[in-house]
Amino acid sequence: MEMIRRAGNRGKFYPSDGAVIEKMILQWNAILDEHGMTFPGIVPEATVCPHAGYVYSGFTANTAHRLIPRKEPLHVLVVGPSHHVYIDGMSLGVFDGYETPFGTLAGDPEAVKFLRQVYPFTFAPQAHFLEHSTETQFPFLKYYNPDVKVTEVIYGTAGPGEVAKVIAAFKQLPRSVVVVSTDLSHYYPQEEANKLDAICIEAVKTLDVSLLDRGCEACGKTGLAAVIQTAALAGWKSEVLDYRTSGDVTGDYSAVVGYMSAAFYE
Repeated sequence: MEMIRRAGNRGKFYPSDGAVIEKMILQWNAILDEHGMTFPGIVPEATVCPHAGYVYSGFTANTAHRLIPRKEPLHVLVVGPSHHVYIDGMSLGVFDGYETPFGTLAGDPEAVKFLRQVYPFTFAPQAHFLEHSTETQFPFLKYYNPDVKVTEVIYGTAGPGEVAKVIAAFKQLPRSVVVVSTDLSHYYPQEEANKLDAICIEAVKTLDVSLLDRGCEACGKTGLAAVIQTAALAGWKSEVLDYRTSGDVTGDYSAVVGYMSAAFYE
Protein backbone atom coordinates (compact mmCIF):
# COMPACT_ATOMS: atom_id res chain seq x y z
CA MET A 1 0.00 0.00 0.00
CA GLU A 2 1.38 3.37 -1.00
CA MET A 3 2.02 6.00 1.65
CA ILE A 4 1.09 9.43 0.35
CA ARG A 5 1.95 12.62 2.18
CA ARG A 6 -1.47 14.27 2.27
CA ALA A 7 -1.77 18.01 1.71
CA GLY A 8 -2.84 19.09 5.18
CA ASN A 9 -2.64 22.80 4.33
CA ARG A 10 -4.48 22.70 1.01
CA GLY A 11 -7.11 25.40 0.92
CA LYS A 12 -5.41 27.18 3.82
CA PHE A 13 -1.96 28.38 2.83
CA TYR A 14 -2.70 28.00 -0.87
CA PRO A 15 -5.79 27.42 -3.04
CA SER A 16 -7.16 23.90 -3.24
CA ASP A 17 -7.79 24.26 -7.00
CA GLY A 18 -4.77 23.92 -9.26
CA ALA A 19 -6.36 26.15 -11.89
CA VAL A 20 -6.48 29.00 -9.37
CA ILE A 21 -2.81 28.50 -8.47
CA GLU A 22 -1.85 28.40 -12.15
CA LYS A 23 -3.64 31.70 -12.72
CA MET A 24 -1.65 33.23 -9.85
CA ILE A 25 1.63 31.87 -11.23
CA LEU A 26 0.92 33.21 -14.72
CA GLN A 27 0.13 36.64 -13.29
CA TRP A 28 3.30 36.63 -11.20
CA ASN A 29 5.40 35.56 -14.18
CA ALA A 30 3.93 38.34 -16.31
CA ILE A 31 5.06 40.83 -13.66
CA LEU A 32 8.53 39.26 -13.51
CA ASP A 33 8.84 39.46 -17.29
CA GLU A 34 7.60 43.04 -17.34
CA HIS A 35 10.22 44.10 -14.80
CA GLY A 36 13.05 42.05 -16.31
CA MET A 37 13.30 39.78 -13.26
CA THR A 38 14.22 36.69 -15.27
CA PHE A 39 17.77 36.23 -13.88
CA PRO A 40 19.45 34.87 -17.03
CA GLY A 41 22.39 32.59 -16.43
CA ILE A 42 21.24 31.35 -13.02
CA VAL A 43 20.80 27.58 -12.96
CA PRO A 44 20.16 26.90 -9.28
CA GLU A 45 21.89 24.28 -7.20
CA ALA A 46 19.81 25.40 -4.23
CA THR A 47 17.16 27.99 -3.47
CA VAL A 48 15.61 29.74 -0.49
CA CYS A 49 11.84 30.21 -0.55
CA PRO A 50 9.31 31.63 1.93
CA HIS A 51 6.34 29.61 3.19
CA ALA A 52 3.50 31.93 4.14
CA GLY A 53 0.12 31.96 2.44
CA TYR A 54 0.46 32.39 -1.31
CA VAL A 55 -1.36 35.74 -1.22
CA TYR A 56 1.48 37.05 0.95
CA SER A 57 4.65 35.25 -0.15
CA GLY A 58 3.69 33.34 -3.30
CA PHE A 59 5.18 35.93 -5.64
CA THR A 60 8.50 35.80 -3.79
CA ALA A 61 8.59 31.99 -3.70
CA ASN A 62 7.69 31.82 -7.38
CA THR A 63 10.72 33.89 -8.39
CA ALA A 64 12.91 31.01 -7.19
CA HIS A 65 10.74 28.09 -8.26
CA ARG A 66 10.55 29.47 -11.78
CA LEU A 67 14.32 28.99 -12.14
CA ILE A 68 14.48 25.37 -10.97
CA PRO A 69 13.46 23.80 -14.33
CA ARG A 70 16.68 25.20 -15.83
CA LYS A 71 18.50 22.48 -13.87
CA GLU A 72 16.26 19.82 -15.48
CA PRO A 73 16.09 18.30 -11.99
CA LEU A 74 15.73 14.61 -11.26
CA HIS A 75 15.85 15.00 -7.47
CA VAL A 76 14.64 17.83 -5.23
CA LEU A 77 15.18 18.05 -1.49
CA VAL A 78 12.78 20.30 0.44
CA VAL A 79 14.05 21.33 3.88
CA GLY A 80 11.99 23.21 6.45
CA PRO A 81 11.61 23.84 10.19
CA SER A 82 8.97 22.07 12.26
CA HIS A 83 6.34 24.56 13.40
CA HIS A 84 3.90 22.16 15.09
CA VAL A 85 5.60 18.98 16.35
CA TYR A 86 8.71 18.49 18.49
CA ILE A 87 11.38 16.63 16.51
CA ASP A 88 14.57 15.31 18.03
CA GLY A 89 17.04 15.94 15.20
CA MET A 90 15.42 15.66 11.78
CA SER A 91 12.48 13.74 10.34
CA LEU A 92 12.86 12.22 6.86
CA GLY A 93 9.76 11.73 4.75
CA VAL A 94 9.49 8.12 3.60
CA PHE A 95 6.53 8.77 1.33
CA ASP A 96 5.76 7.26 -2.04
CA GLY A 97 4.24 10.55 -3.12
CA TYR A 98 3.22 14.05 -2.09
CA GLU A 99 -0.31 15.28 -2.74
CA THR A 100 -0.71 18.62 -4.54
CA PRO A 101 -3.54 20.37 -6.42
CA PHE A 102 -1.68 19.51 -9.65
CA GLY A 103 -1.49 15.80 -8.87
CA THR A 104 0.88 13.67 -6.86
CA LEU A 105 4.59 14.43 -6.75
CA ALA A 106 6.70 11.29 -6.83
CA GLY A 107 8.66 10.35 -3.74
CA ASP A 108 12.32 9.48 -4.04
CA PRO A 109 13.21 6.12 -2.44
CA GLU A 110 16.74 6.30 -3.88
CA ALA A 111 17.40 9.58 -2.10
CA VAL A 112 15.75 8.38 1.11
CA LYS A 113 17.94 5.27 1.19
CA PHE A 114 21.04 7.35 0.47
CA LEU A 115 20.33 10.01 3.11
CA ARG A 116 19.67 7.41 5.79
CA GLN A 117 23.34 6.47 5.49
CA VAL A 118 24.30 10.06 6.29
CA TYR A 119 22.15 10.93 9.33
CA PRO A 120 20.11 9.02 11.96
CA PHE A 121 16.74 10.43 10.93
CA THR A 122 13.53 9.85 12.83
CA PHE A 123 10.14 9.66 11.11
CA ALA A 124 7.44 11.80 12.70
CA PRO A 125 4.41 11.35 10.39
CA GLN A 126 2.26 13.97 12.11
CA ALA A 127 4.98 16.57 11.68
CA HIS A 128 4.93 15.99 7.93
CA PHE A 129 1.15 16.00 7.61
CA LEU A 130 0.91 19.34 9.46
CA GLU A 131 4.01 21.16 8.25
CA HIS A 132 3.37 24.09 5.92
CA SER A 133 7.00 25.21 5.51
CA THR A 134 7.68 22.27 3.22
CA GLU A 135 4.19 21.66 1.87
CA THR A 136 3.83 25.13 0.38
CA GLN A 137 6.75 24.29 -1.94
CA PHE A 138 5.14 21.16 -3.39
CA PRO A 139 2.53 22.78 -5.70
CA PHE A 140 5.25 24.94 -7.26
CA LEU A 141 7.49 21.93 -7.77
CA LYS A 142 4.72 19.86 -9.38
CA TYR A 143 3.66 22.73 -11.63
CA TYR A 144 7.15 23.51 -12.93
CA ASN A 145 8.72 20.01 -12.75
CA PRO A 146 5.92 17.44 -13.18
CA ASP A 147 8.17 14.36 -13.21
CA VAL A 148 10.69 15.28 -10.52
CA LYS A 149 11.19 13.11 -7.43
CA VAL A 150 10.96 14.84 -4.07
CA THR A 151 12.37 14.21 -0.59
CA GLU A 152 11.11 16.09 2.46
CA VAL A 153 13.25 16.79 5.53
CA ILE A 154 11.83 18.62 8.54
CA TYR A 155 14.28 19.63 11.24
CA GLY A 156 13.73 20.15 14.93
CA THR A 157 16.71 20.18 17.30
CA ALA A 158 19.30 19.57 14.57
CA GLY A 159 21.90 22.28 14.17
CA PRO A 160 23.06 24.00 10.97
CA GLY A 161 26.07 21.70 10.62
CA GLU A 162 23.87 18.60 10.66
CA VAL A 163 21.46 20.05 8.10
CA ALA A 164 24.40 21.16 5.94
CA LYS A 165 25.77 17.61 6.02
CA VAL A 166 22.45 16.31 4.65
CA ILE A 167 22.29 19.00 1.97
CA ALA A 168 25.85 18.33 0.84
CA ALA A 169 25.17 14.59 0.66
CA PHE A 170 21.98 15.10 -1.33
CA LYS A 171 23.86 17.26 -3.80
CA GLN A 172 25.90 14.21 -4.78
CA LEU A 173 22.81 12.93 -6.59
CA PRO A 174 22.71 13.86 -10.28
CA ARG A 175 20.71 16.93 -11.36
CA SER A 176 19.69 17.66 -7.80
CA VAL A 177 18.25 20.89 -6.37
CA VAL A 178 17.70 21.85 -2.74
CA VAL A 179 14.81 24.08 -1.62
CA VAL A 180 15.32 25.60 1.83
CA SER A 181 12.15 27.06 3.32
CA THR A 182 12.15 30.06 5.65
CA ASP A 183 10.35 33.30 6.35
CA LEU A 184 12.26 36.21 7.88
CA SER A 185 11.31 38.47 10.81
CA HIS A 186 7.83 38.27 12.33
CA TYR A 187 5.50 41.05 13.50
CA TYR A 188 7.78 44.06 13.69
CA PRO A 189 6.89 47.46 12.22
CA GLN A 190 8.01 47.67 8.60
CA GLU A 191 11.09 49.81 9.24
CA GLU A 192 12.36 47.52 12.01
CA ALA A 193 11.59 44.42 9.93
CA ASN A 194 13.59 45.82 7.01
CA LYS A 195 16.61 46.35 9.27
CA LEU A 196 16.49 42.84 10.72
CA ASP A 197 15.85 41.21 7.36
CA ALA A 198 18.73 43.14 5.80
CA ILE A 199 21.07 41.12 8.02
CA CYS A 200 19.70 37.83 6.65
CA ILE A 201 19.92 39.17 3.11
CA GLU A 202 23.52 40.31 3.55
CA ALA A 203 24.47 36.87 4.87
CA VAL A 204 23.10 35.33 1.67
CA LYS A 205 24.76 37.88 -0.59
CA THR A 206 28.18 37.47 1.04
CA LEU A 207 27.84 33.77 1.96
CA ASP A 208 28.88 34.79 5.48
CA VAL A 209 26.98 32.55 7.86
CA SER A 210 28.32 34.43 10.91
CA LEU A 211 26.16 37.44 10.03
CA LEU A 212 23.03 35.46 10.87
CA ASP A 213 23.87 35.76 14.56
CA ARG A 214 23.83 39.55 14.38
CA GLY A 215 20.07 39.94 14.38
CA CYS A 216 18.63 37.75 11.61
CA GLU A 217 15.32 36.39 12.91
CA ALA A 218 14.43 33.92 10.16
CA CYS A 219 12.15 31.18 11.49
CA GLY A 220 14.16 28.73 9.38
CA LYS A 221 17.53 30.21 10.33
CA THR A 222 19.01 26.74 10.86
CA GLY A 223 18.24 25.75 7.27
CA LEU A 224 19.34 29.14 5.97
CA ALA A 225 22.67 28.82 7.78
CA ALA A 226 23.07 25.30 6.43
CA VAL A 227 22.58 26.24 2.79
CA ILE A 228 24.86 29.29 3.10
CA GLN A 229 27.52 27.06 4.63
CA THR A 230 27.08 24.52 1.85
CA ALA A 231 27.27 27.20 -0.84
CA ALA A 232 30.41 28.74 0.63
CA LEU A 233 32.19 25.39 0.78
CA ALA A 234 31.10 24.48 -2.74
CA GLY A 235 32.20 27.81 -4.18
CA TRP A 236 28.72 28.70 -5.43
CA LYS A 237 27.54 32.23 -6.15
CA SER A 238 24.39 33.66 -4.62
CA GLU A 239 21.63 35.99 -5.78
CA VAL A 240 18.78 37.44 -3.75
CA LEU A 241 15.84 37.26 -6.13
CA ASP A 242 13.09 39.07 -4.23
CA TYR A 243 12.36 40.62 -0.85
CA ARG A 244 9.16 42.08 0.50
CA THR A 245 6.94 41.99 3.56
CA SER A 246 3.31 41.17 4.24
CA GLY A 247 2.73 44.89 4.58
CA ASP A 248 3.53 45.33 0.90
CA VAL A 249 0.44 43.19 0.20
CA THR A 250 -1.95 44.27 2.95
CA GLY A 251 -0.95 47.92 3.30
CA ASP A 252 -0.68 47.43 7.06
CA TYR A 253 2.92 48.13 8.06
CA SER A 254 2.42 48.00 11.83
CA ALA A 255 3.37 44.32 12.29
CA VAL A 256 4.76 42.60 9.20
CA VAL A 257 6.44 39.33 8.21
CA GLY A 258 9.45 39.38 5.92
CA TYR A 259 9.90 37.16 2.85
CA MET A 260 13.00 36.52 0.74
CA SER A 261 13.84 34.22 -2.13
CA ALA A 262 17.37 33.46 -3.24
CA ALA A 263 19.31 31.20 -5.55
CA PHE A 264 22.74 29.57 -5.21
CA TYR A 265 24.46 28.58 -8.43
CA GLU A 266 27.78 27.71 -10.02
